[in-house]
Amino acid sequence: MRYLLAGIVIIVLGVILGYSPGAGVGGAVAALGLVVVFAFGLSWVFTTLGLLLRSPNAVMNTGFMSIFPLTFLSNVFVEPDTLPAGLEAFVDVNPISILVTASRGLMEGNADPSDIAIVLGVAAVLTAVFAPLTTRLYRKR
Repeated sequence: MRYLLAGIVIIVLGVILGYSPGAGVGGAVAALGLVVVFAFGLSWVFTTLGLLLRSPNAVMNTGFMSIFPLTFLSNVFVEPDTLPAGLEAFVDVNPISILVTASRGLMEGNADPSDIAIVLGVAAVLTAVFAPLTTRLYRKR
């Protein structure tokens, strides 16, 4: 619910500031759904970290240190074509970049189905690996 609410706030704020999704409400809902599915998969990683690490601060710092580079080494803030070749190559395969590209495409009505499939695949793999691990760690407590 937290990811859904945060996504709705961001989309509403964007519309208030003048953004108009080319694919309309349906595209915005589809993009939000994709982001929520990806966030659900990623949340299992952080749940596992929460069970492995001893303090909330350690979980927060570890999570920040892993998400921070992935977010800033993505196409969220800068066009990959403007980056040095090595950095551009990393940005092009970064799951966050693929999520952003797919979400933008869904909102504009020109999403690449392969990007959507990659995002859903990454979310499924994260869930398949970390959900059972989280469950096992939780039962040991």
